[in-house]
Parts: sequence; C-alpha cells; structure tokens
Amino acid sequence: MRSPVAFFIFNRPDTTARVFEAIRKAAPPTLLVIADGPRSDREGEAEKCAAARAIASNVDWPCQVLLNFSDVNLGCKRRISSGMDWVFGTVGEAVILEDDCVPEPTFFRFCDELLEKFRDDDRVAMISGNNFHGDSAEITESYYFSRRPHIWGWATWRRSWRRYDVEMKSWPAVKKSGWLKQLFPQRAVARYWRVLFDAVHRGDIDTWDHQFTYCCFLHDTLCVMPAVNLVSNIGFGEEATHTKAVTEHAGLPTRAMAFPLLHPCEMKRNVLLDSQLEESIHMPLRQALLLGRTAARLRRLLRREPR
Repeated sequence: MRSPVAFFIFNRPDTTARVFEAIRKAAPPTLLVIADGPRSDREGEAEKCAAARAIASNVDWPCQVLLNFSDVNLGCKRRISSGMDWVFGTVGEAVILEDDCVPEPTFFRFCDELLEKFRDDDRVAMISGNNFHGDSAEITESYYFSRRPHIWGWATWRRSWRRYDVEMKSWPAVKKSGWLKQLFPQRAVARYWRVLFDAVHRGDIDTWDHQFTYCCFLHDTLCVMPAVNLVSNIGFGEEATHTKAVTEHAGLPTRAMAFPLLHPCEMKRNVLLDSQLEESIHMPLRQALLLGRTAARLRRLLRREPR
C-alpha cells in the first residue's frame, strides 16, 4: 500500500481491533490515528478510550505513526473535522476509516489507484468504498460517479478538503439564491436538503459529514462509488453516535474488487443509480419532513441513514 491511512477512534476497543487488523494487513507506510477524549459523565469511558488507543497504536510493521489524541471530548462534529484538518495539514491525500468500518482487503488498492488517477482532477471530490445497491444495479465498469459522497470508508485529497467548512457559513446566502431548487427540481427532494442543511447550520445535529455533502453539491463535484461494496459498517447499535437503529445497511457484506480496474468511459454522474439510491434511502425521510416533523424527529431518522 502506498497511501497514508487516517484512523478515527473513540471508545469502542472491540470494533477498533477489527478495523485495525485490516489496516495492519494492508501495512500502510503512514498511519495517522485521531482519537476523541472521554466524556466526564460516562462511567468507564476513559478506560474504553485508553484501550482503543492502545490497540490503534500497536503498529508492528515499518510505518510512520502520527497520533492526535484529544484530552477532552470534542464530539463528532469537532473531533472529526479538526482531525481531518490535522490530517491534511500533514499529508496530501489519505484513506480514511472510522473505528466501525471494516474494509475488504482490495479496498486499499482501489483507493490507492484512484487517488493517483484523480490526484490533480478537481472534478472528483472523493473515493468511496460503499455500494448500497447490492445486486440490483448492473454496473459494467469497476466504479461509477455519483453526486453524493458516502463516507463509511473513503479517501480524498488535501485539495478537496480545503473547500470544506464545518460551519457552512455560506449556507444562508446560498439558500436564498434558489440554488437547491435548480439542483433538485423535485420539490420534496429540495425541501429535504433544505431542512437538513438548516438543522446542520443551526447546530441541531452533532455531525461533520452533511457539511461535506453540502460542499460536494456546492462545487458540483463527482464522487467515485465502487461497483461492489468494499466496506462493512459493524457499528450499528446503542453505542454508536448516529447509527443507533439497526437497519438493512448494518454489516453489509463485502466483495473483492477485480483488477485491473475498468474505468468509466465518461466523466459524468450516473443519474439513474443516484435516483435509485435517493428513492430507497431518502424517500422515508422526505415523507417525514413533508409531514412537518421536528428537528428532534429528523435527528432520529438520520440515525437510520447510511452516510
């Protein structure tokens, strides 16, 4: 493996160990470990955080290990966004894994090759390891281009992260411009994203990833989606930050990517596959919003949604 790996951990030594074992087998030349601190009101959490840190620091292959451990609890939004700032202040590109996202071994080569291929192409924002279509999509190439990033195992470059703003400061002006209606002609879809971005901008949701989605939408970039699912999220449950409700996306099976990669003939979004994913994943959320659900209800619904 050629690319650095950024590994985000917190308080789950069991899942951390499974993801770390996959990283160990890939043997990246650089490992950046980012950890949030324990919450002072959670009994036993300090010990769990310490155990997870010990696991992720136990490197037994030739590797530059860089650690960014917080003494205090920053929360999902601040810890991951500040951790990503640190990662891309240190390296120019990286494969990114959280402590509940177990990659299939070929995920690393897939990211390696496409990080190099699109390194200087501003049209591409990120490379995902996720495929939520299962066997329903007929994809003849090794990957397709999507509008939306999925971040259960992914990779990106410093040039892409530089566009990111965790506070979404441009959102009020962009919302007034009518941009969403142009991007999503269907009224229900536009409203879904408006309500979601409003909630994120207000700070109602402690997260960092919807801001990255906003960034990709705003700059009209492409996101690489593999033809097979390369990462399985094993973190669903009560200990999770967002994915507390176990859904059909929990622990999705993975398949190996075939090499050499077969690249799409055109650099354009697969509108059909994007539409299918919108219908299967986001339609229940949109229906709830149309019924006038509250921000609290929105947060609960988002816990079921793949990121």
